[in-house]
Amino acid sequence: MEKPEVLHTEGKFYFRVEGRECHLLYSKHKENIDFFSTFVPEELRGRGLATHLISHGLAWARDNNLSVIPTCSAVLRYIRKYPDSVT
Repeated sequence: MEKPEVLHTEGKFYFRVEGRECHLLYSKHKENIDFFSTFVPEELRGRGLATHLISHGLAWARDNNLSVIPTCSAVLRYIRKYPDSVT
């Protein structure tokens, strides 16, 4: 499956698959970004969509020199698995 294009609005990275929204929510505080919620509808899980969102969000944070606060457990697991994703 080709990964969908990730769109970005203030506070949210997202895309739609099969008419359903998948998103990564964040709040930005000065030089920090808090990724606090990742959501993929149950029927779309297991396709790597959350990983796609998280990797995109972390790359954006790196490009903008933001320190990541991984409040969301999925983001924390991703960072533990791929520690270079936040450097």
